[in-house]
Amino acid sequence: MQLYKSQPLKVYNSLNGQKEVFESISEGYVGMYVCGPTVYSNVHLGNCRTFMSFDMIFRYLKHLGYKVRYVRNITDAGHLENDADEGEDKIAKKARLERIEPMEVVQRYTVDFHTILQKFNFLPPSIEPTATGHIIEQIEIIKDIIEKGFAYEINGSVYFNVPKFNDSHNYGKLSGRKLEDMISNTRELTAQDEKKSPQDFALWKKAEPQHIMRWPSPWGDGFPGWHLECTAMSTKYLGKTFDIHGGGMDLKFPHHECEIAQAEASNGTSPVKYWMHANMLTMNGKKMAKSTGNNILPEEIFTGENNILSKAFSPTVVRFFMMQAHYTSILDLSNDALLASEKGYTKLMDAINAIEALNTSNTSTFDVSAWRQKCYDAMNDDFNSPTLIAHLFEAVKQINALKEGKASITESDKTLLQETLNAFVFDVLGLENKNTSATDSDKLPDVVSLLIQLRKEARDNKDFATSDKIRDQLAALGIQLKDGKDGTTFSVS
Repeated sequence: MQLYKSQPLKVYNSLNGQKEVFESISEGYVGMYVCGPTVYSNVHLGNCRTFMSFDMIFRYLKHLGYKVRYVRNITDAGHLENDADEGEDKIAKKARLERIEPMEVVQRYTVDFHTILQKFNFLPPSIEPTATGHIIEQIEIIKDIIEKGFAYEINGSVYFNVPKFNDSHNYGKLSGRKLEDMISNTRELTAQDEKKSPQDFALWKKAEPQHIMRWPSPWGDGFPGWHLECTAMSTKYLGKTFDIHGGGMDLKFPHHECEIAQAEASNGTSPVKYWMHANMLTMNGKKMAKSTGNNILPEEIFTGENNILSKAFSPTVVRFFMMQAHYTSILDLSNDALLASEKGYTKLMDAINAIEALNTSNTSTFDVSAWRQKCYDAMNDDFNSPTLIAHLFEAVKQINALKEGKASITESDKTLLQETLNAFVFDVLGLENKNTSATDSDKLPDVVSLLIQLRKEARDNKDFATSDKIRDQLAALGIQLKDGKDGTTFSVS
């Protein structure tokens, strides 16, 4: 019997704001679509958190025995600046600034995206379609929406008629917004505006002469609206109605709201059974943003080449850190949080590595079966990874007691304990067993910190010869010191 039959799962459905028992449309099969990246820059750490949440969800659904078709798209055209219907295409703008072809931009940052996700130990999706690979499908959907009276063409662009759609449907049901309130809070259209209503959104935009990325259509050369690609690709590969649609909380409106409207207008049915949204990642209590400097790339965390963290952290430690918060909660990244996660990760791996050598007995002082069910109960409660991790550390405590001879375990319970830990730690949470216990390289931060302190004392005593000697000899070993207002940090080249 498949595990999903004995382990009922509940998920939080953003559509109604409630936890619901998960029942897939086709028994034993799950169709899941997640909005992927717009590949015009290095993948943002906050995006990594969203994709990691759905990687964990994908892993757990597979663990329960579902056959999952996971579709995660690549946006390589149509995403305009500020997520609006005006402005320059983000990829085309990058290409113009760097004087390269748009597809060179796409290739560079798609490779970066895949490289970072591989380091984080993501499972690849079942299908990873691109917007430019589905222009024909998008044009066909637009033609269908026009034919059904929910869109109009003007000057070579096509817009979705939101007020007309709302007369017979509920635009705003995902985000909880009412069209009347949106209208009252929106500026009046000017003579230059093409839309009939400010709430209308582009399905197809006419390409101006300077626009690099353009395709022929019944309405002239242009490019698809950003929202349309996800409707085209999700319904093509998962059907008119599928189980799960995921993405970041910031996509709920307008992106996902527009997806619902497009699909209902075209197919006459609600496209998704369970809408799921992951929350944002902050850093040191503030929103991550390049403009403020409160930002760090994944690779900068892995190498330690940054002015924010005290040392480098491995991808699996960062993944463990992210798994310690529920996917719907805001998670704050900080040096202290990563140091604590590294310490916890090491304890977890040390315990797992110690299981094989544990002595067995005729009795068990640890109810492994009951503990195992608590792990499932946590994950069945809307993929509650922090509660699962708390239960994993209950097992760590028991393993340490067994090592010290303060507890006992039978051979069968030892096997069940090992199998359960491996399943949840490696298969579900996606961690890797990279032992961070006391090796020479792991002692390096402590040694360098000691030398930094000695250098500081030398400088305070105006012994600049000793201070410079410590700095220069560390540099000769490939260890660069960086003096800043918050103290001295180091990086290893």
